[in-house]
Amino acid sequence: MVRTSYRTSFFLRKNVVNKDGESGIFLRLTVNKEVVQITTKATCAAKDWDVASGTMRGKTKKAQQLNGYLSEIRSSILFHIQEMERRDEVVTLEKVKNAFLGITARAETLMEVFKKWLENAEKLVGVSKNAETYRKYERGYRRLQEFMKETYNITDIAFRELSYEFIVDYESYLRRVSKCGVNTTAKFIQTLRMIVLYAKNNGMVFKDPFVNYKVKKEAVDRGYLTTDELDRIASKVIPLPRLDHIRDIFLFSCFTGLAYIDVANLMESDIRESFDGSKWIMTRRQKTGVPVNVPLLDYPLAIIEKYKGYCKDGHVLPVVSNQRTNSYLKELAVVCGIDKNITFHLARHIKFSFLLKFKHLQIFA
Repeated sequence: MVRTSYRTSFFLRKNVVNKDGESGIFLRLTVNKEVVQITTKATCAAKDWDVASGTMRGKTKKAQQLNGYLSEIRSSILFHIQEMERRDEVVTLEKVKNAFLGITARAETLMEVFKKWLENAEKLVGVSKNAETYRKYERGYRRLQEFMKETYNITDIAFRELSYEFIVDYESYLRRVSKCGVNTTAKFIQTLRMIVLYAKNNGMVFKDPFVNYKVKKEAVDRGYLTTDELDRIASKVIPLPRLDHIRDIFLFSCFTGLAYIDVANLMESDIRESFDGSKWIMTRRQKTGVPVNVPLLDYPLAIIEKYKGYCKDGHVLPVVSNQRTNSYLKELAVVCGIDKNITFHLARHIKFSFLLKFKHLQIFA
């Protein structure tokens, strides 16, 4: 942190004397070699003024009150400078003068606003935001903290001090130090961009550092399962109950197209009967809130029947954590002789028409 060079001193403007024979006391403020003179609105007679110390002579009550007032001014100047340094602002004479005179509002800072935004977002978990999305934003907050501490040795920065260079440095830090891939880096940058936009929309005026910056992404082939691979997973006799369980949940997602969180949140009340007697899943996606209507084929219906009564809280299927699910899926791939990194998300990359070929599959009780 760069320390600010500053100096305060008081002097009498002796060429102007009021009716009481006193002259105005002025503050001479020097910040980084720039100088300004500001009236303190206090007065003192020239005969009572000590030029060397810049105070009123004597121990009278008036002298003590006046000198205390001048001391408070010095403390106020120091406070404003330290606050700007704490927020890692560029300290200038104009900023200090304006802060002292009370004609500008305190600068809003990135991490201060981000923290407030997180507090508000946490209250919306389970209402309009899900827990995983909130955790993603928390990670973005922590990563920014780490970046600023390691790169600039600061804990916060004023929005008006944000720059294109700051974003580029953050991108470089994410790739070099945090070892993030292109798309993971893009997500962290987008979180920062979201907070900047939030600040601007709330009337915090500053130059947008993202004006000439473009978030970089690369196309990713998430992979898919072939007919043979899906058949091997579904037909394999698996003696391990936990792998058999995960296989069923994974295949349920394959046949319904539901994401992990939507399978985990699926309630019995979401299974409804159509006019023709067929059963459908009628719910909303957790991530987007978009309505989802999915016809239930025989295979996912059999999975629902297999686990009927397992959940006592109205959920349809007993789903374990996403981390454990993906860990077990890797074991399942090995057991089934599939040389692919199978994750739960892969289940959503299977076409419905492709699944209609699997009428022969049986559910292993």
